[in-house]
Amino acid sequence: MAEGIRDKVAILGMGCTNFGELWDKSGNDLLVEAFTACLEDAQIEKKEIDACWIGAAMPEFGIGGTSLPCAATLKLPFIPVTRLENACATGSEALRGASYAVASRVCDIALAIGVEKTKDTGYGGLPNMRGGLSGTVGQIIGPNVSAPGMFAQLATAYEAKYKIPMDKIKETIAHISWKSHENGALNPLAHLRRRVTKEQILNAPMISYPLGLFDCCGVSDGAAAAIVTTPEIAKSIKKNQDIVKVKALQIATSSGEESICNEYDGASIWTTSRAAPRAYEEAGIKNPREEISMFEVHDCFSITELSTYEDLQISPRGGGVEDVLNGFFDLKGGGIPCQPDGGLKCFGHPIGASGLRMVYEMYNQLLRRWPEERLVPNPKFGLTHNLGGQPIQNVVSICIVGL
Repeated sequence: MAEGIRDKVAILGMGCTNFGELWDKSGNDLLVEAFTACLEDAQIEKKEIDACWIGAAMPEFGIGGTSLPCAATLKLPFIPVTRLENACATGSEALRGASYAVASRVCDIALAIGVEKTKDTGYGGLPNMRGGLSGTVGQIIGPNVSAPGMFAQLATAYEAKYKIPMDKIKETIAHISWKSHENGALNPLAHLRRRVTKEQILNAPMISYPLGLFDCCGVSDGAAAAIVTTPEIAKSIKKNQDIVKVKALQIATSSGEESICNEYDGASIWTTSRAAPRAYEEAGIKNPREEISMFEVHDCFSITELSTYEDLQISPRGGGVEDVLNGFFDLKGGGIPCQPDGGLKCFGHPIGASGLRMVYEMYNQLLRRWPEERLVPNPKFGLTHNLGGQPIQNVVSICIVGL
């Protein structure tokens, strides 16, 4: 019987670049930067890595369409290197490949790395097929739709289902965006580091009703990496140090069932609500609202973050609004801080890197490496939620890590 990977995998080291408009750096430059930092943190030599998984959703921009550029750039010593993509959950998929290899004892030490040069596409948002892009991203974001347009419908569906006035929903998502910008202003790796007021958010230009400019994540370049191994090997390398373990890693992929049945109300993301219980069971978590210490969710749009609170069983259905307005997800004084690093709202979304960037924040929070003003009080479990696709056809990855 399947038993999952709980406590079979430890994160030995991680690295992350600055995210932003990195016109002076190639995708390979970013790979080297993230990998070098990751190796240093892991306290091992490159020759000790047994296999590598690299996430890149748009190989046309940055590293090419095969594994060869990564192997050559990082000078990996004749080991298996696999390039993969899974829409916006690409970085998480790389971590899953490396983690499963270690958990199954196929590898002792494995590398997961993700990179994207999204700014090089020339688009202000995710590209569509008219840009000539292939792969999952191009198929999902087609020529006649936009990502803001699709996700804005979550807000109107949420309004209809829970009978919450749109003005209150707009106030709620403004608080979500404000919270993330407050956190991102403290983070030297974030792309967008200016604080904004709730009034600025509410009065910003409308992108797709009710989503304004500050309710939409930006586009950026970046890379992140993780080296994983067994807890036993990690403890032998990092003696007398805390070890962060992978407690669960679950992925759910939609078949598109939401769009062909009459049960879907449009106010949630079904893949999240399917993957979350599996992740909690694998991690041994009975009550996520009481046991999860902090989390990073895929806030491509602020309304998506609101829906995700409920899909993850942190807030009750229809109760996310009150939790937000009561400050439950704020870094300072909140019950469960969400987006302590600023989230996609402040980092942007270089697709191959985002899932690993989220885990990077949880990893360093658990190890208490940040300045006091950025630390989550007494964390035990950190959760990351990485979403790819539109509300009715998507993939979700949920990762839970802890000491």
